[in-house]
Amino acid sequence: MFNFTEEIKNEITSVQTEDRCCKLALVSAFIRTSGSVISHNGEFGFEITTENEGTAEYISDILEGAFGLHLTVTGAKFDVLSGRDKLTFACVGEAAKRLLNELCVIRTAGNEISLVFGIDEKLVARDCCKAAFIRGAFLGGGSCTLPEEGSYSRTGYHFEIVFSNKITASDFCDILCDFEVLAKLVSRKDSAVVYVKSKEVISDLLNLMSADESLEKLNKIVELKDKTNNANRVNNCSVSNIDKTVTASVNQVRAIEIIAGTAGLQSLDKLLFDVAAARLADKNASMQELAERLGITKSCINHRMRRIFEIADSLGKD
Repeated sequence: MFNFTEEIKNEITSVQTEDRCCKLALVSAFIRTSGSVISHNGEFGFEITTENEGTAEYISDILEGAFGLHLTVTGAKFDVLSGRDKLTFACVGEAAKRLLNELCVIRTAGNEISLVFGIDEKLVARDCCKAAFIRGAFLGGGSCTLPEEGSYSRTGYHFEIVFSNKITASDFCDILCDFEVLAKLVSRKDSAVVYVKSKEVISDLLNLMSADESLEKLNKIVELKDKTNNANRVNNCSVSNIDKTVTASVNQVRAIEIIAGTAGLQSLDKLLFDVAAARLADKNASMQELAERLGITKSCINHRMRRIFEIADSLGKD
């Protein structure tokens, strides 16, 4: 059974990326989150690692179809956390180096090659390319978790993408800002993590990545949890009100019994006597219910009950 992250990634791989510029943005983001630049026998290239077979096939198809590059499987390592193999693919040679240069991952000047740590603006000049970059980044280093089923907590929503360096991560935050998505950036060991915990922002991100089915699932979970939390609040409020009513009734009965055991209830004037008698007759009734039975307002019965407390307090001191 797929977890939510896998569901999103599988859905992203079904999104058709038609324009070459968008494919460049997507592959560049993927390499920046799950790959690295390598050198083998004097030739430059790149390698990528993923545990999602659908993602591997998707990226491989783009590289082959749009850029004429073929990936070679160079390793498979079992990942204890996921329970699956992490596959490593490599592509080395002059064509791979040219693509890295076009992806703005490296910069070449004659025989000199240097890494580019930021995101070149020309790579994400159009909104469609920015959205493609976001999809590629999530495919390479993204994860998304939802609250556990049965949890009543409002927290538990988490979306993050891990980058190899803070400069790229910061530029990625700027891309999100262009879509009015505010994300936080934190360092984690040797990585930089862009994350959000707001269900509304996660919803916006899923929409940007064209993950419509995942978005629908998120909205259903949010709706269900909101209903559950609202029901719990109503129930807790009712329980609290019952507790307050019971506590008030116990204190009132105690005060009336003090008067009955000392001066006697007949010592009370008729208005107070009627209130005392009504309370003793129904110890579970609320003040509103007693007021209605006596044909007076709740404010009036509260005032008379305070007089009973004052009399009981005075008798208790004697």
